[in-house]
Amino acid sequence: MKRRDFVKIGTLGTTALIIDGCNPNETSLKNEILPPPLGIDKIKVISTWNSGIEANKTAIEILKNNGPAIDAIEKGLNVTESDSENTSVGLGGLPDANGNVTLDACIMDHNFNCGSVSYISNIENPISVARKVMEDTPHVMLSGKGAYDFAISKNFKHKNLLTESSRIKWEEWKKENKNVLPAINHENHDTIAMIAIDQLGNLSTGCTTSGWAYKLAGRVGDSPIIGSGVYLDNDVGAACATGMGEAIIKICGSHAIVELMRNGSSPQEACKIAVQRIKNSNKDLKDLQVGFIAMNKNGEIGSYSLYSGFNYAYQDAQESKLIDSKYDLDW
Repeated sequence: MKRRDFVKIGTLGTTALIIDGCNPNETSLKNEILPPPLGIDKIKVISTWNSGIEANKTAIEILKNNGPAIDAIEKGLNVTESDSENTSVGLGGLPDANGNVTLDACIMDHNFNCGSVSYISNIENPISVARKVMEDTPHVMLSGKGAYDFAISKNFKHKNLLTESSRIKWEEWKKENKNVLPAINHENHDTIAMIAIDQLGNLSTGCTTSGWAYKLAGRVGDSPIIGSGVYLDNDVGAACATGMGEAIIKICGSHAIVELMRNGSSPQEACKIAVQRIKNSNKDLKDLQVGFIAMNKNGEIGSYSLYSGFNYAYQDAQESKLIDSKYDLDW
């Protein structure tokens, strides 16, 4: 046998071994060693405002049953979206200046997958539509009628979201304060945003809102914008925002916090620095409320707001509580 023929045969044999070794049916891959779960004592959920208490209860049950954080986020936020008494999220949300309820939402998992809907109408659970965008399309964001049509194609139901009580409030605004937007402050907040960590140590985050009450038709805030309303790097941590979206968008608030944590800041320090950036980049701070919550990979938590009045709901396997955030200014 010539040397070059021997080499050819040897190469083919090696290739066959490599290909055979990559066969997914082989026992060696079936016995792949996976990292052990962190355990039930590590799971936790945080979400903005007192509406997060009930949302967290649903989320934590999923985590207790070893469910993934992304499921906890979606199902937890569905609770608030379907609460007709909450006037800043989903069903019963206060409408825009024309009397139309339009919603924004986004969701992000531990693999950088994300989905978003903006300016969607007549769909009760936009966070679930956002997840469908993430999982069933090559896109990140769908908006307006396109988002609505997509939702209908995925068997979501058309629903009138303007409740009678919200309609009455809108009528009163039109009569008394036309063209004067209510302040986004401790009495008129918006958005529920949530972060969860599951038993495998994976993070997920999401937020959902009906936005600024009586906003100009077409307005979209930070909530559906990845990097502003929420951001997540599973090696570092996650952050999300509430308050005046225009100010949060200007500094890419949630992304900024994750990058600060990457560079060594604690979640608390990172939230405070982001608020300081907003404070320094806006001349008029009157009624400009913003708040952030953050969680790092180790489950450490932080929050900070520009003005007093911001709080967030905390839930782990043992306890649930509402925590007042630290802040810069009193009203």
